[in-house]
Amino acid sequence: MIEIRHLRKVFDDDTIPLKDIDVTINDGDVISIIGPSGTGKSTLLRCINMLTEPTEGSIIVDGQDITEKGCNLNEVRKKMGMVFQSFNLFGHLTIIENIMNPQITLLGRSRQEAYDKAMYLLQQVGLASKVFNYPEELSGGQQQRIAIARTLAMDPDIILFDEPTSALDPSMIGEVQSVIKMLAKSGRTMMIVTHEMDFARKISNRILFMYDGYIYEEGTPKQIFEHPQREITKKFIQRLSSLTYKIDSLDFDVEAMSDELNAYGEKLLIEAERLSKLMLAFEEICINNIAANTDVPDILVKVEYSEKLDILTMLICYKGEKFDIFSSASKLFQDLLAEPTTDAKQSDITADPMGYEHVISIRFRWTEEEE
Repeated sequence: MIEIRHLRKVFDDDTIPLKDIDVTINDGDVISIIGPSGTGKSTLLRCINMLTEPTEGSIIVDGQDITEKGCNLNEVRKKMGMVFQSFNLFGHLTIIENIMNPQITLLGRSRQEAYDKAMYLLQQVGLASKVFNYPEELSGGQQQRIAIARTLAMDPDIILFDEPTSALDPSMIGEVQSVIKMLAKSGRTMMIVTHEMDFARKISNRILFMYDGYIYEEGTPKQIFEHPQREITKKFIQRLSSLTYKIDSLDFDVEAMSDELNAYGEKLLIEAERLSKLMLAFEEICINNIAANTDVPDILVKVEYSEKLDILTMLICYKGEKFDIFSSASKLFQDLLAEPTTDAKQSDITADPMGYEHVISIRFRWTEEEE
């Protein structure tokens, strides 16, 4: 168990990332720490293992206050592993040496014991074939999996992950998340700073939402993501779970929207096929028809994904002449509307404070085979 009481950190430049942190982490908790950038998430993790010394407050690990003078931090850190954004592997050592050496120097294991442990863990993370490679010969995702294996080799009771996928190419995020999901079932206590909300929701039993140096709200994933109690939490969750576009010019940047939508899909693990269908519908409805029939378009587009229902939705509100989507001349678009996994509706708006007159809603479910 970790008890954190009135933790505060002030840096030399008078920045105060942590103002007053009070929280208890129970044995076996898998906690995701979320919140806007600059709200003290990473600083909290670094304070917990004393890589950053708190200015005030206490951190009690299994009954011992590790902030007190005289505390043997090396012994404490044997219980507590940390996985960083930037892997921190030794470039001049092979993969097996990166995992063996800390066991030998810090835990006093024999070379054979350290080798056996390292090989077992490399098999667990799917990289047993990379034993004699050097870090630079591996992809970012592979290096992060090696870093996790190295941490596990020390048999920690607590593992701290500081944005473990933030430095990775989007195509590599899934492989690291799979390893962490596997660890979450092992009973270890884990704290994970992440911007991947879908990942946090699936892996955690508790969520800490940090804002302005405080734990602003905490609860189960269901409570935080579906029923947040505080207004700032609601706005943060809403901003992450949906995308909104305002089209008021014929020069709207479709490519920028496509790039943002793809990044959104990668974070929420939405299939590229559904994203492509959504972009096809967007271009046909908004660009080729609604915007093309007016000098000054006024269109509001909201894209939202429901993980619970596994449905990707696009809502289009607009002013001006009504466009009947079923009258579109595009055969490709009409074929899309005819698919059994596409649901489309359109109607007039009777009373909208923004003055929008018409609305089109299109929902994209996954393929019939997957339903």
